[in-house]
Formats: sequence, structure tokens, C-alpha cells
Amino acid sequence: MFGIIRPCRHRLSESMRTEWMAHLCGLCLALRGDHGQFARIATNYDGLVISVLVEAQSSRAEGANSWRRTAGPCPLRGMRSASVAKGEGARLAASVSLVLASAKMRDHVADGDGALGRRPVAAAARRIAAKWDRAGARTGSELGFDTAVLVDAVERQTGLEELAGPGTPLVQITEPTETATAAAFGYTAVLAGRPANRAPLEEAGRLFGRLAHLLDAVEDLAEDARTGAWNPVAATQTPLAEVRRLCDDAVHGVRLALREVEFGSKAQGRLAHLLLAHELQSAVDRAFSDGGHTCANPGHRGAAEHQGAFGPPSYMPPPAPPQPPRWGRRRGLIAGCAVWSVMCCTCQVCCKDPYMDPWSGKPREAWCSICADNCDCGGGDCSGCGDCCDACNCCGKCCDGCDGCDGCDCGCDC
Repeated sequence: MFGIIRPCRHRLSESMRTEWMAHLCGLCLALRGDHGQFARIATNYDGLVISVLVEAQSSRAEGANSWRRTAGPCPLRGMRSASVAKGEGARLAASVSLVLASAKMRDHVADGDGALGRRPVAAAARRIAAKWDRAGARTGSELGFDTAVLVDAVERQTGLEELAGPGTPLVQITEPTETATAAAFGYTAVLAGRPANRAPLEEAGRLFGRLAHLLDAVEDLAEDARTGAWNPVAATQTPLAEVRRLCDDAVHGVRLALREVEFGSKAQGRLAHLLLAHELQSAVDRAFSDGGHTCANPGHRGAAEHQGAFGPPSYMPPPAPPQPPRWGRRRGLIAGCAVWSVMCCTCQVCCKDPYMDPWSGKPREAWCSICADNCDCGGGDCSGCGDCCDACNCCGKCCDGCDGCDGCDCGCDC
């Protein structure tokens, strides 16, 4: 799983968590339904935003069940059935995710990452990427969306990177990504039958693409320096303060663009608002924080590991000496896919917190981890929750009392 929007469960109410998982599972099942089991590895957190936007803008005249279906048991849900997203939004998200995943695979091949540095493995990866390109284009054409703009943007990326050097503006390097995400975001308005929304959504998508590119570069900066891989921030010698400014400006621009978008109703637009107006800022804060985690709730099991991971226990003198963070083994594409399949089938991805990313070896937060165990919000008092209720800031009504700034005067300026 990859993506910059990884909402902590503190910041989503019960209903919003259910909606978010419905779109995530809907994307995964749409990939399987249209392109086979192996295509499910292209499931990503950011791709589901496409599905969310289509549903948020669509009319509910056909009833609440028109955008949901009941899926069968799945190991990632602890063998439970669930209501998942269906329809054109999920299929468009699957098409875009597949094409962009093929581009990511080609990028790893070009960099010679892991096993992809070997010719037979690289050749197999190129064939898979080409197959995904065709599959994504086929689904896109069925929906009226031309994925050629995504492929063209990806192909231009390599040329821009080769020309980049010290002093090259970062926005020049991120332009292909911006173009691709702008096209995907904008087409959600067409599918939903709201053409007036296309321009502001394209602007939101353009800035979202810039954020995705920059945050990925910031998070990989140390690792790329260690391995010698190309990184736009290092190649252009852009100060991190300037990168942060670009990211903050992009978040603000997304919020301004969303103000011009007409959703089906305020309730339908809640999840889109939370993900794009609030979680994007959290993603920026996470990327630029020293520990890589921004959840201030003391009950979050990952918080101590990232912020005071190897500090001395208060009851054991003498204190233990600091140790380096524990990462898992790095793997290439094929080996990583095999390990990912095993982890999914054994529920490690959803239940083991943290689990080690099968490709990079980085610690990842489990999908279904319940990090709000110590969030004592009883009686509407959120004073002890740290920043767990920042996403709605609802004047003492707490996260489960309102779903993202609706029905309370919380002063949200987004």
C-alpha cells in the first residue's frame, strides 16, 4: 500500500472510518473484478480519493444502495463481510491506480531497485507494466476517460529528471504528476454529471499531484542519499524550508478549490472534505516531522515507537543505550509482492501493528489498528485527546459526535 493520505483513526469518526474502508475495499475489488487477482497489489490510499469524489458529487436519487454492495468475507477484514463502494467511481479509481502503478513499476526498473536490477526480472516487470497500461486504458475507455494523458505525463517525467539540476524549480519537475492527477480529479465531475465542478477539481488535483510528488521525495530523502537513487529535492538542492512552503501552499490551494465544488449534499461531501482539507495537512506534518508521526494521542501504539522509541523505561535503571530504528528487510518488486501476498493472507497487514513494508522494510501502521483505545472522550470532553479531534474541532462534541464540521459551529475555514 502506498499513498500520502493515511488517516489516523483518531481523526475519523465511526461513520467516516466505515465510509473510508468502503472505498478502499471497493477499489481493491474493482481491480480484482476488472483485471484479476494480481492487479489488487495496485490498491493504494490515494486512489480511493477518486472514488470518494465521484460519489460525493453524484445524485442519490436511486437510493443509498446505488453506491454500495455487500462483499464477501476477506482476510484483510478478519473474514468479515462488509458494505463496499461500487460503480463507476470505483472503476475509475481502479483504472487510474493501475496506470500509475505501472508507471511506478517502470520507475523502479529504471532505477534498478533490488531484484529489478537483474535483466530477467526487469523484463518481466516491464511486461507486467505494459499489461497494466493496456488494462487501465481499456477500463478507462469504457468510462469515457482517456488514460493516454496519464501515460504521456509519466513518459515526460524521465526527460525532465534528466535535465534537472541545482536551481531547477521543483514545480517544473512535478508538472507531469500534476497534469495526471488533475485529469483524474477533473473527470470525476464528468462521471458525476456536474461539469461545472471540473475546473476547480482539476486545480485541486494539480496541487494534490504536486504534494504527492514532493512528500514522497521528502520521505525518501535519507534512503535515496544512502542508495544513490535520484531525488528531486537533492538534485535541485532545494532547501527543506522551501519544500515545506510549497507543500503548505498546495494544501491551502486545495482547500480553496474545494470551496468551489458543488457536492450532492453536505453529508456526501464530508469524507472528501476530511481527506483533502484536513488529512493532506496531516500528511505534510508527518513528512516533515523528525519521527515521521504526528499523532499526539498517548494511547497510539506507534507514537511511542516513533517519538521516544528507545528511551529508558521509568522503572529500570540504568537507562538502555539508544539503538537505531528497526527496519525489516528490503526486497525487490517480485519478492516484495510474494511477501505481501503472504502477509495479506495471514492478516498481518491489517492486524499486526506495526508491520514491516514488504518492499522498503519500513514500519507501517496496520490498516485496522485501533489507536483510539486511550482516547477518553466520554461525555464530549476531548481535553485529554491531544490532537485526535483536530480534524473536526467541534467545540466539545468530539469525533463521533459530528462527521467533519457538519452540524456544529466549529469555525472550520476550509
